[in-house]
Amino acid sequence: MNQTVIIFERVSKSYPFYSHMTAGLKKFLLTLPSSLRELRNRHFEALRDVSFEVYKGETFGIIGKNGAGKSTILGLIAGVIKPTKGKITVRGKVYPLLELGAGFHKELTGRENIILNGVLMGMTRKEVMKKMDSIIEFSELGEFIDQPLRTYSSGMVARLAFSVVAHLDPDILLIDEVLAVGDVNFQKKCLKKMKEFKDKGVTMIFVSHSIEEIRSVCDRVMWIDNHTIREMGKTEEVLEKYICDSAKVFTESSP
Repeated sequence: MNQTVIIFERVSKSYPFYSHMTAGLKKFLLTLPSSLRELRNRHFEALRDVSFEVYKGETFGIIGKNGAGKSTILGLIAGVIKPTKGKITVRGKVYPLLELGAGFHKELTGRENIILNGVLMGMTRKEVMKKMDSIIEFSELGEFIDQPLRTYSSGMVARLAFSVVAHLDPDILLIDEVLAVGDVNFQKKCLKKMKEFKDKGVTMIFVSHSIEEIRSVCDRVMWIDNHTIREMGKTEEVLEKYICDSAKVFTESSP
């Protein structure tokens, strides 16, 4: 029987709207009771009544348009945001790779940032130093490794960030569009590393706009549309429906 490591049970996430206060502070104060009620009642729904399970060792893809709720799901799994409704169960150590360069310091060198980021992600300094040469070799940054991060391009920062993650021992890895930055060869290298994680039984949640990346690594796919689940199932079946829908929308919007 498959072991579930992530469970979403009727999860919703919403945020309050404040735009209606632009009528002015004076009017807001003069109508304070009704204004406060309106503040409580007006919300933006980022995610609505979402239920799914992810199994141990599975690579689970999430697709959908920008703003559909994909990154909200990752944030909820990582625990950086809490659900408005519903229950979330996560079993295992989670390593989120949601924003490349998060936890880096632009005035520190690449080498120093490896130590900083590695420690922030749960390694000891001794463990980081033991893996230092391998991390640097994976990044392919050469002599730039001893230059301050402010001299790096976004692609170089991506290399450094993924290189640290590639040397962790996660139970669950969250990956959000990190392969969209960097050259083609390094993207292939990252995909190869993800497949190695998969072979080791690491559970991965992978958000990407790249159909080919999703197709190459994912066991199942969930399509998020308008903040809720549109389709979920085997990778090829969901991707086929998603591609057909995208083509239909493009045709209808064309002059």
